Amino acid sequence: MLFPPSTNDVYRGTASAAVFLGLLALLTIGPALIHLLLPDGGAGATQLVWGLMLLAIAVRYQHLVPLALVLLLIERCIHAVNMWWPKSGAIDGETSAHHPPEAYATLVMILLLAVFATLALRRR
Repeated sequence: MLFPPSTNDVYRGTASAAVFLGLLALLTIGPALIHLLLPDGGAGATQLVWGLMLLAIAVRYQHLVPLALVLLLIERCIHAVNMWWPKSGAIDGETSAHHPPEAYATLVMILLLAVFATLALRRR
């Protein structure tokens, strides 16, 4: 069976965490479609599948919302380390002090993910 029965009746976290995950799913699916459909686009297949999985969890399998949010938190933390931690082997041994806007957005997202993961793990 492709879609087993819903587990929403088992989810005890806050509804806002599931809604937040659903929003993140849509914010993942949108750019994935842009990457896939525009003539100058490229990658996006993995992003699309990941977004669809997040949407399925947010809507139908809410018992997995805490796990999904924690995995997203880990992903964003890895991104932050890669964006902010000086890399060895940088050009001329120097690292740039410039960070793109996404580097700052990632820090905000880490905070939001931590809050909503906590809410998802709390019992109503």
